[in-house]
Amino acid sequence: MRRGRGVARGVPLPRGARTAAELSERYESVRVCAGNQEVVDRSEVVIIAVRGQDRHEALAGLKVDADKTVVNVMSGVANDDLRHVLATDATLVRAIPLPSIRERRSVTVTFPSHPVVDALFERLGGAQPVADEAAFNVFSTLTGTLTTHYSYLAALTSWAVGRGIASDDADRYVRGLFQGVGRALSDETRSLHQLAADHETPNGNNERIRTTWFDAANSEALGRALDGLLTDL
Repeated sequence: MRRGRGVARGVPLPRGARTAAELSERYESVRVCAGNQEVVDRSEVVIIAVRGQDRHEALAGLKVDADKTVVNVMSGVANDDLRHVLATDATLVRAIPLPSIRERRSVTVTFPSHPVVDALFERLGGAQPVADEAAFNVFSTLTGTLTTHYSYLAALTSWAVGRGIASDDADRYVRGLFQGVGRALSDETRSLHQLAADHETPNGNNERIRTTWFDAANSEALGRALDGLLTDL
């Protein structure tokens, strides 16, 4: 990415070439380069967004000058690791952009704090710098729960279908139910525990499901799963 002068993109793979061509047709500020080295040479801020396991092959031979700023969005790849792969003295910043960044609604965790990188993500929903890489990995672990949330909603829909509800009706209702509840998250004056209490009547239906399904054993199991992922990261 070239700050202030549009976006440069390398095209090392056919899939990437198709995406780059589509972007260049849609946006005048996108320039398609012949390869990653040309992207880096033309950029002030470089975003490394390959899969972590592909980093050695994808970044082999890439020269990144010390005056560049590199944003590392690879899960589980520490800045020291990336610095070794790139053999560079450039500034490295880790970040966790989420899918909602396309709508400028993603709070992006960064480490270390950097004025240019934080300003970039502030424009895309907000930047949340953290003090150290250990804290960064905790936030990275939390992102591993996204598809579990969707699968939970799918399980609710499947349960309703199994009790005779049409699939489309069950899907529509569950989506509407949780979209409405999700809007309450924008009220940052209420803690998450307070929001839960706001939606729960003592001895009511919500309390019954919470205490019989999401009990201490399931809560501990979730904690163990998160601890395992954090260890791997």
